[in-house]
Amino acid sequence: MYTLNPETADDWWEVEALYDLCFAPGRTALSSYRLRDGVDPVKAMSLVARDADGTLAGAIRFWPVHVGGQPALLLGPVAVHPTRQGEGLGGLLIQSGLERGRAEGWDRVMLVGDAPYYSRFGFSRLDGVIMPPPTNPDRVLGYAVSEGAWDGVTGEVTRIDA
Repeated sequence: MYTLNPETADDWWEVEALYDLCFAPGRTALSSYRLRDGVDPVKAMSLVARDADGTLAGAIRFWPVHVGGQPALLLGPVAVHPTRQGEGLGGLLIQSGLERGRAEGWDRVMLVGDAPYYSRFGFSRLDGVIMPPPTNPDRVLGYAVSEGAWDGVTGEVTRIDA
């Protein structure tokens, strides 16, 4: 049993340590981090999962971006502690984050990831959406929170303050 709560400032270092554990060194050099640098994640949707003892088991963050001038959310990173993987916690974090996005009024979510994994949550390849290089376009995926939210939305993904 896990408790999901919005990430707070007190969680930040612990979440960063989890991301360091789960991802390769140099993760912050990825193109998606250039879109996040100096921008706060969306607080209501960036979640931590803790077990009954209060131990951090997983975390997810969402970041505001523009796609061709239209607002969108960039999902990621999402991580589950290696000792907790295989329990469905990653899926719970993703589904809960998407539900909160709907409640917060966001229309579209995107990420860079593996289509076979993320398709189970409704993500599909976004044609014409261009992440900063060097991003494989086959890994640029989107989820329409409201029906048709990605229709006609193309162009470069830019920082929200750009």
